[in-house]
Amino acid sequence: MHISSTAVSLNVKDPAASSRFLVDHFGFTEEMADHEHGFASLSREDVGMNVAFLRIGMPTLPADQRNEHAAGLILAFVVDDLEGELARLQAEGVAITMPLTEEEWGERAFQTRDPNGVIVQLLDWKAAAS
Repeated sequence: MHISSTAVSLNVKDPAASSRFLVDHFGFTEEMADHEHGFASLSREDVGMNVAFLRIGMPTLPADQRNEHAAGLILAFVVDDLEGELARLQAEGVAITMPLTEEEWGERAFQTRDPNGVIVQLLDWKAAAS
């Protein structure tokens, strides 16, 4: 098997709002969108995957999926300057829903949520103290 690309597809109430959030605050670009029918696909050259938003209730999805919200999922992006990104987002007025935390295994992260409640986490990995 050869996988040529990767995407995560999330069901949300308002795909345009989630799309704007990633464009405005995380530098994504809409590659394809039909906001009238509830679809947006976004990318960044350095991410290596697309993020797609589908309107909840889309009849093109199987019946057991179409009304499920993207609950429990975290869009996690590893960044080079975690503190700098935190300061930038705060300056842009983005609510931080989980403060910067550091785990004993070396992960440092903070979170925000998009207008549909999708969690976006920025993180880095620092070697755990010996």
